[in-house]
Amino acid sequence: MEVKMADLPGIGKKMTFMTAQRNMIVLIIHHTGKRELYFFAHEDNDEPDFSINLTADETRELGAQLLGAVFQPVDNDKMKMIKNKMVMEWIELKKNSPIVNKTIGEANIRKKTGVSVIGIVREGEVQASPEVDEVLYQGDVLIAVGKQEQIDRFERLCEGEA
Repeated sequence: MEVKMADLPGIGKKMTFMTAQRNMIVLIIHHTGKRELYFFAHEDNDEPDFSINLTADETRELGAQLLGAVFQPVDNDKMKMIKNKMVMEWIELKKNSPIVNKTIGEANIRKKTGVSVIGIVREGEVQASPEVDEVLYQGDVLIAVGKQEQIDRFERLCEGEA
């Protein structure tokens, strides 16, 4: 990212940021503390696509968030490692499955397969984080998380093959 600074006599400072996509962001900081932020979709545009005025506190908060004060994304290598080791799958519960009409606890899903059921889709409604006393019905779509071999075992169980 290219950054340029310029003095604005009698006003304050102007900072221009050029992104890799050739967008331009201009920040004007007034001596009074007022901040003006302008976004140009392309560096050659004469008029900004949008602008906002920010207080000093708002600018500091925005800066802190851009620096990752609250949320730090996982880098791609770590995410690939997680994706290779953990799978999320939506599996329909068939009528021949031995866990139909049993609660999640009675079905012993985690002990039998190693997966965790993190949701149920039933009649178009999603139930997130179902309790162990939730009864499972034919046609439910169970959202499960686990390693691929665990998901495979769970799928066989839901099909009635296990």
